[in-house]
Amino acid sequence: MPLLHLQHFLIQTADLAGTVRWYEEVLGLRQGPHPDFKFPVAWLYLGDTDVLHLTEGGAGVSENRMRYLGQQSTETHGSGVIDHVAFRATGLADMIAHLKARGIAFTQRQVSAQGLFQLFLIDPNGVKVELNFENAEAEGIPPELMASELPS
Repeated sequence: MPLLHLQHFLIQTADLAGTVRWYEEVLGLRQGPHPDFKFPVAWLYLGDTDVLHLTEGGAGVSENRMRYLGQQSTETHGSGVIDHVAFRATGLADMIAHLKARGIAFTQRQVSAQGLFQLFLIDPNGVKVELNFENAEAEGIPPELMASELPS
């Protein structure tokens, strides 16, 4: 169940277009492809790697976002805007067994368009952690929700 590398972090914002523009103009990130989650997102890239995910935050987020990602904070300013930190990982079955053995709650999601099977869990400080595995590791492990199943 090794972690391979830090994959991305997600910031929730009240001004998605303005935040994208800022990261493009100030830091040189570029907007690139992302799965259709059926809620507003933007993925920003360094070279060929997506490193920053942005989505609308606040009190009025879409039901699809709440269903897929959940939301601990309605903040759109300050450190409360960071929704989660994500790691690429291997050993999905071992990780699930490891989490269950320790009584750690998690949710199972799948983004079929990107080939990811995801586990979401909460650290002792209330920070959401996303673990991303190749879909091939999920053979026989059903997700609780697939991004493609969210209503348009």
